[in-house]
Amino acid sequence: MRYKFFTLIALLAFAGTANAQQKWSLPKCIEYAMANNISVKQIDLQTKTARLLLRQSKLGQIPSLNFNGGPSFNNGRNQDPTSFSLITQSYLSANMQLQSSADIFNFFSKKNTIAANEWELQAAKANTDKLKNDIALTVANVYLQILLAMEQEKIAAVQLQQSKAQLSNTRKLVDAGNLPELNAAELEAQVARDSATVITAKGNITQNILSLKAYMAIDAGAPFEIETPAVDKIPVEKIADLQPESVYTLAMANMPQQRYNDFKLRAVQKSSAAAKGGLYPTLSVYANLGSGYNSRAREVTGVTFALDTIGKVNVNGTPYNVLAPFPDYSSRKQTFFSQINQNFRQSVGLNLSIPIFNGNNARTNYERSKIAIQNQELQKTLDDQTLKQNIYQAYNNAVIALEKFNAGKKSLETAERTFNFAQKRYDVGLMGTFELITNQNNLFSAKLKL
Repeated sequence: MRYKFFTLIALLAFAGTANAQQKWSLPKCIEYAMANNISVKQIDLQTKTARLLLRQSKLGQIPSLNFNGGPSFNNGRNQDPTSFSLITQSYLSANMQLQSSADIFNFFSKKNTIAANEWELQAAKANTDKLKNDIALTVANVYLQILLAMEQEKIAAVQLQQSKAQLSNTRKLVDAGNLPELNAAELEAQVARDSATVITAKGNITQNILSLKAYMAIDAGAPFEIETPAVDKIPVEKIADLQPESVYTLAMANMPQQRYNDFKLRAVQKSSAAAKGGLYPTLSVYANLGSGYNSRAREVTGVTFALDTIGKVNVNGTPYNVLAPFPDYSSRKQTFFSQINQNFRQSVGLNLSIPIFNGNNARTNYERSKIAIQNQELQKTLDDQTLKQNIYQAYNNAVIALEKFNAGKKSLETAERTFNFAQKRYDVGLMGTFELITNQNNLFSAKLKL
């Protein structure tokens, strides 16, 4: 049993190590970053907010319905909420009211607000796509920087080993008296410089990996290793097939930033139309239902009449009493539901609201909306110009990079041939250490540039 237990632990540990050491390809890094980057999640929340605003503006077309009411204790001189007479008795009361209202005509202000919020939602989605594109480009750039730093570390390590080997051979020749001590000292300095270069390259790898983890929202201390694809397998489009003007035309129709600007411009145009509607009258209909209760209210249950003397008259010298009937009411405390039914009241009407003077708020909002349109038009023009400039600049950089790459291959071949000749001359004592180090550094520089 114990053997099985330890075997299971070993298998789990091996599986965890294998999982931790999985290598990340560039597409996998981009996909993971798009799903987990904090900035992407934040801007996705903005899209959800825009969706809520659109839903709210649509529901704003439905008539409003509100209920208010509640009990209260009243003391002193006040108005009876059921009979509206002035009383000085203490009593408990309750009032209830159901209100509803709906706009009949408001010069399409609500309709334009809904349209503006629909375009805002589309703009928010395009902005999310733009951020994802930016994250993808940034992740790809950092990924390539890691590959470059790893390649630089390899070249620097080879350079260091060559310098150490040269130092070892030179030290033997110096000890034998064939070369002066200066040659060994120069190579020791070169070994120190090469060691520093290796350390710097390793630091660049670590720094770029940390940057990539940050964009991917991966813990900085988690194990992480990227795949190193073969250079000849990296797909590169032919520059001849990527003419900048055609790329620009395609980008104008598909880039998220351009779609965002289009949607945003339409949104501010509709918002301006909604603000203009606020300058005109609004016609609405309203309806109210209400009732009330008073704890001291009573209802009459019956009435009897009794005769009582109200005065005297003389008829031919004979006095007579004048009698009149007086009602005697019997009552009881009126129940809650009886009062609610008896006091039930209704009202319905039209309301016309005409803005005359309100601190110039409506006019100012409309003027600001027109400025917002102009600002968005300028922003769209600026982003379009920036896009075109970036495309032409990228095309120019690609052409130059291709030319530099072809020249770099020839430069590396020349540097390797020169260094091989220098090494042979140095080995037979026909070249000094300084000249050898210069040729070695030229070779190292050519490899890095390539």
